[in-house]
Amino acid sequence: MNRVEDATIEHSADASNVEDALDAGNYRQAVLDTESATAVAMQNTLLTPRFYTTDYDKLDAIDVTPVREEWDRLIARMQSDPNKGHFKKNSGWDKTDWDAMDPELRAEFTDFLISSCTAEFSGCVLYKEMKRRGKNKDIVELFQLMARDEARHAGFINDALREAGIAVNLGFLTEKKKYTYFQPKFIFYATYLSEKIGYARYITIFRHLQKNPEYRFHPIFKWFEEWCNDEFGHGEAFALLMKTDPKVTSGLNVFWIKFFLTAVYATMYVRDHQRPVFHKALGIDPDWFGHSVFTKTSEISRQVFPLTLDIEHPRWLKSLQALHRANVDLAEAKKNGALFKRIGASARAALAFASLLTIPSIKNEVPAKTRLEPAY
Repeated sequence: MNRVEDATIEHSADASNVEDALDAGNYRQAVLDTESATAVAMQNTLLTPRFYTTDYDKLDAIDVTPVREEWDRLIARMQSDPNKGHFKKNSGWDKTDWDAMDPELRAEFTDFLISSCTAEFSGCVLYKEMKRRGKNKDIVELFQLMARDEARHAGFINDALREAGIAVNLGFLTEKKKYTYFQPKFIFYATYLSEKIGYARYITIFRHLQKNPEYRFHPIFKWFEEWCNDEFGHGEAFALLMKTDPKVTSGLNVFWIKFFLTAVYATMYVRDHQRPVFHKALGIDPDWFGHSVFTKTSEISRQVFPLTLDIEHPRWLKSLQALHRANVDLAEAKKNGALFKRIGASARAALAFASLLTIPSIKNEVPAKTRLEPAY
């Protein structure tokens, strides 16, 4: 018997835990894994998803007693598993003619799917490792549940990629991709924002396509609502983890919060402007999309962060645009081996980011109760 036939679960969507999800039939289909897709996922740049590692002992030592009531409600909802069985193709999955797709759109959409798959799987790897190493029942349970969700998401995206004859070798990524070490507090900031901005991105696209279904050029967008609700719940968990230690969101750490907010927003803006054909096909203007997502994420992050970014400031959009232009010139200089142009573009990018970082932030009074429900 081959490995697919030996799998006890046919699809990761039906798995109850991360181990079964990663052992499911759709995860074990290696025959179509392609070097080109995996090579894209292996890239380590400022704009590509990273794999993280951290001080797992510190994570394991977290006491959730200060947020016990909200914590138990969140865990109970995740245990109820409302999205079990959802992230797989059904009768609503329309056939996509990849060969007939505009070549530029195909390239940008493929890049979007590979990047999304890598980001979801990086979360799975981080959460599964905490679950494996930990002894704290509360923390282990949370990370097991989140790892399960992320495994489902990554497997679902890989299913979509296989229709185009490509797929990311996720097992290879686990072994070979470079890992970035972050202190737990930096994991909290980065992962909280990743989950919340992921929610804001997917729900904005989903609501837009609800109103304008003629722009839905691929069926995966129909699954975005439930997908982003998982992201929202994961963000809630990290908000509660930060609430267990007030020092994480006060004092000098306020600067780090501003830094991560600025870096995440700026990275999203630049990355989205690298896919103009993809956004045109969706009927979305990237500047409008960016502002919509930043607005939602800023409003949500008020639940735990003592500040928000002033995205209406006159320098905000101008600096983002300058950062994007510098990034385009930097990529061109790297491609052509133009050292001085590369140095100049890097300096311009640094100045643009500094301009963003020095925009005065807006103070926020963090509410006593942290938990939110997806409302967009």
